[in-house]
Amino acid sequence: MKATGFTYWQDGADWIGYLDEFPDYLTQGTSFEDLKTHLADLHGDLTSGKIPHVRRHAELQMA
Repeated sequence: MKATGFTYWQDGADWIGYLDEFPDYLTQGTSFEDLKTHLADLHGDLTSGKIPHVRRHAELQMA
């Protein structure tokens, strides 16, 4: 099982979040667990090639 970071917040009754590697793609859920399910599904879609021209976030190591 692979782990990946995500950022989330609660807005009223909704839980909203995005995968740290893909900050342009938000999703939401009705609970924290539901949000995590949607994030996992989103990760599958973004890494499978189903969605063209996916924008990613990365870090560059500087000397």
